[in-house]
Amino acid sequence: LVLLSGVYSGMRVVFLKQLPSGLLLVTGPFCVNGIPLRRVDQRYVIATSTLVDVSAVDASKFDDAYFKRSSKPSLAVVGQDEFFDEDAGGAKKELTDEKKADQKAVDAALLPTIEKEEMLKDYLQSKFTLQKGQYPHLMKF
Repeated sequence: LVLLSGVYSGMRVVFLKQLPSGLLLVTGPFCVNGIPLRRVDQRYVIATSTLVDVSAVDASKFDDAYFKRSSKPSLAVVGQDEFFDEDAGGAKKELTDEKKADQKAVDAALLPTIEKEEMLKDYLQSKFTLQKGQYPHLMKF
């Protein structure tokens, strides 16, 4: 797939599965082009004709609850001083070791398949762009 919006717009990713909410589970893989496991709406991707065998990837543990963020405390629950405290809320959220291990497991399963195909790794690393006079609705991906 080619991502059309967000931080990784224009980057090529590998589609793993469709989640129960209708969102798509994709990955770069992270070790190839730096895109982690993400959920993406179908409206913001272009499907390509390139096929990658993902049968070795165990994506059964990934669902919408896996990507749920922890909620920020509201001002009504805590006082104003605690809400605006830089030490409590200003720190950047770190990934858990479990999510890092899951990403490495998915990358390890995909990497042999990607390296088997000639030029597939370079294809995934390159960014999708359009030049003047190129129209996506007239192209075959």
